[in-house]
Amino acid sequence: MSRLVGTVSRGIRAPIIREGDDLAEIVTNCVLEASKDDEWGFKVRDRDVIAMTEAIAARAQGNYASVQDIAEDVKNKLGGGTVGLIFPILSRNRFSVCLRGIAMGAKKIVLMLSYPADEVGNHLVDLDTVEAKGVDPYKDVLSLERYRELFGYNKHRFTGVDYVEFYEQLIREAGADCEIIFANNPKAILDYTSDIICCDIHTLAHTKRILKDAGAARVFGLDDILSAPVNGSGYNKDYGLLGTNKATDDTVKLFPRECQSLVEDIQRRILDATGKHVEVMVYGDGAFKDPVGEIWEFADPVVAPFYTSGLNGTPNELKIKYLADNNFADLSGEELRTAIKGEIEKKDANLVGKMASEGTTPRRLTDLIGSLCDLTSGSGDKGTPIVYIQGYFDNYTTE
Repeated sequence: MSRLVGTVSRGIRAPIIREGDDLAEIVTNCVLEASKDDEWGFKVRDRDVIAMTEAIAARAQGNYASVQDIAEDVKNKLGGGTVGLIFPILSRNRFSVCLRGIAMGAKKIVLMLSYPADEVGNHLVDLDTVEAKGVDPYKDVLSLERYRELFGYNKHRFTGVDYVEFYEQLIREAGADCEIIFANNPKAILDYTSDIICCDIHTLAHTKRILKDAGAARVFGLDDILSAPVNGSGYNKDYGLLGTNKATDDTVKLFPRECQSLVEDIQRRILDATGKHVEVMVYGDGAFKDPVGEIWEFADPVVAPFYTSGLNGTPNELKIKYLADNNFADLSGEELRTAIKGEIEKKDANLVGKMASEGTTPRRLTDLIGSLCDLTSGSGDKGTPIVYIQGYFDNYTTE
């Protein structure tokens, strides 16, 4: 009988990771022990994928920083006066501690929030309400007073937090004066200050360029803050504060750094133990959108910062339903199955632009697999920061 099981994604339980732990040894041992489990076990195969969360990689590295470290870096780079913060996401986990640290390094913060939603889809107010009030979010710059007059106090539907009020309170408690405006044109901040930190994630380079071209004095991004250690702190030379998570009220865990040797070490260990060549990756947020809360689940700068070479590239797949409805519309049953398998076996090495591949997901393998891993591991109490995937590179012809 032909094989009936395709891709399988398994969460692998692991011990709680602490700074200094040998992550290569822990991940390898967890996978090998899980494979031997009497009820849940599996056989390691070539081209299986082992993935681990960015969180355990950063924890093992001890890649943490305090609000004092952030404050010192901000003060050194922007002078400690009035600092404009533009386009932060609305998140207690992702941005609140960073905001405290930045505010501690300035006398005044001019906080510019995008509206009706932030970059990843957290809404301050719904678009219909904005339109009903006659506001043009592409042009209109609103003061806090005008915003409250138009829209009042709005709590996030899932967190129950009014982020405007929450962020203002954090800034003032950190010892800085605070002014809040609402705008979507980066250049609006220049009416208030020319020393700016751009807090957006995926549009960051574009925002920086606009402000520099407009004559801003000092323009930094979150990727420039803690891009090097401060007083021995953690850091990330590529991403700075991008991808951070709240660790405590006074510390953040930064995105992991320099993990290429880690993924390659795990790959070697599995090969030595089993004779099988697996692929290995570190992953963060998946790239997908919640249709109810409208949140785009991608607050990390990239899905997969480190991975072995076999995960380069994009899928090269034919659309089975296209073949069934077009090329072989007159066939059915075993005859149809055989014909489709034949098309797959002889497909071109590069299907870009071919109609038979239309509708297949045009994304990088690391983004697709990382999204699968993020959904598998979750972000709560499952205790499975390692994900083991089998059959991802198989197709309808694989037995």
